[in-house]
Amino acid sequence: MKRRTFLSTALSTGLAASSLPVILPYAARAAAHSGDVFATAGGGEITVHPVSHASFVMTTPMRVIYNDPVGGAALYTDFDAPDLVIITHHHGDHFDAETLAAIVADKTDLIVNPTVHEQLPEALKAKAHVMANGDNHDWKGMTVDAVPAYNLTEERLKYHPPGRDNGYVLTIDGTRIYIAGDTEGTPELRAMQDITLAFVPMNLPYTMDVTQAADAVADFAPSYVYPYHYRDSDPQEFARLLGQTGAATEVRLGPWYDDAAHG
Repeated sequence: MKRRTFLSTALSTGLAASSLPVILPYAARAAAHSGDVFATAGGGEITVHPVSHASFVMTTPMRVIYNDPVGGAALYTDFDAPDLVIITHHHGDHFDAETLAAIVADKTDLIVNPTVHEQLPEALKAKAHVMANGDNHDWKGMTVDAVPAYNLTEERLKYHPPGRDNGYVLTIDGTRIYIAGDTEGTPELRAMQDITLAFVPMNLPYTMDVTQAADAVADFAPSYVYPYHYRDSDPQEFARLLGQTGAATEVRLGPWYDDAAHG
């Protein structure tokens, strides 16, 4: 399996001196389930495996984590069974009960928002910890903070109203990872602090466009950012716009879609 290793902060790689983000093109990562490896503050490793759209797998010092797994069990056959599944909200491109039933193992725990919990099969409800905006939870030594994910633009409020859906901040081995979920550039997103790795959406009308995303990410300046959930948007343009802000953030482009033109 292909691995690219990065240090846990952009400063330690000298990236802060450059206004241009470093981009790894799609073609260089076309091998199935290739992963980027990030060193944690505690000396461990986190490997990120983009799967599709908003679904990805992380292997960490604290076992295997799946985020918003959908699309059928076949997409996950190359990975170890999850120790933890995190779900941001109930929309079909983030939550699929059939996929969950196929991939969840006896050891698997779930962290979900309330609307997902309502729709879980009874067998999975017993494995789930419910988190609403503002909740925090310790899962086997990993801190999980549920943060708001919502639309700001009036005509988009019907998609993700305030107070319902989650993003998550995971603190793993001293390193903070922000999974934004479906959101616009909210005050809570812009106020994030000490984020090493962020996953940020950018597609209209459901979240935000690449201009809004670049402006919002520049405000909290994570060390690394993955554009995800960007179907029909241009992540290369996001990277260019983010570079123009002078933010010391390295952009990673993963194979989220089969069409190479997307990344």
